[in-house]
Amino acid sequence: MKKFFFTVVCIICLQVVHSQTVPTTPANDSNVVAPAQTAPAKKQWSKIDLSNRSNDHFMLQYGFDNWSGTNDSTRPSGFSRFFNAYIMLDKPFKTNPRLSVGLGLGVGSSNIFFNRRYVDLKSTSSALPFRKVDSLNHFKKFKLTTVFLEAPVELRYSSNPENSNSSFKAAIGVKVGTLLSAYTKGKTLQDKNGNTINSYIQKESSKKFINTTRLAVTGRVGLGIFSLYGAYQITSFLKDIAGPTEIRPYSIGLCVSGL
Repeated sequence: MKKFFFTVVCIICLQVVHSQTVPTTPANDSNVVAPAQTAPAKKQWSKIDLSNRSNDHFMLQYGFDNWSGTNDSTRPSGFSRFFNAYIMLDKPFKTNPRLSVGLGLGVGSSNIFFNRRYVDLKSTSSALPFRKVDSLNHFKKFKLTTVFLEAPVELRYSSNPENSNSSFKAAIGVKVGTLLSAYTKGKTLQDKNGNTINSYIQKESSKKFINTTRLAVTGRVGLGIFSLYGAYQITSFLKDIAGPTEIRPYSIGLCVSGL
């Protein structure tokens, strides 16, 4: 009896020791449910703080200018260019400040260059002459400059309105302008062979042939304060009776802005 009792006690002890060495946490058990993970909170754009964001900014644009709808007589040559400068006011949407409306006022200028061609703003004819001067005395450099007072309006998007100077940005808009001045400028008079006759500058000014109102669509996309800019003028460059009404300026360049 004692031997039997001793044997039973030994078996029980062995079972206890064995049970203590078995891992209490099952490994790779498909029936074990992992703790639920908390989804990241969705950002409440309507509650972000933009109190430190300045709403008044300068917007500067510079680049290549050209005309569409030209013919052999009116086609520009060389690197024609534009420069625009505006003071802008930015109004974010309250429900989603990633979107905003930009309103501004400023000046837009265009310099269109011609090679061995004379644009006669002082002509008494009804149409603006673009005279070819290959076989005549001509200016080595000749350009037609227009300056407009403009009011741009943009619908803007910023991926991070709290830190707009390092966020992705895009904008579409329109701008309307009224003509302030139009003039031609010739520099360094040459003969037909390209020999210099006189180093002087001739400037003639007249608004007679130029459409005094212009409307253009605009767009830009970029990162931080730099963006690529483009514009296309909807209204014709010349008045109806002043020449080809198909001439419409377009611009491609760089924009620098805090908005």
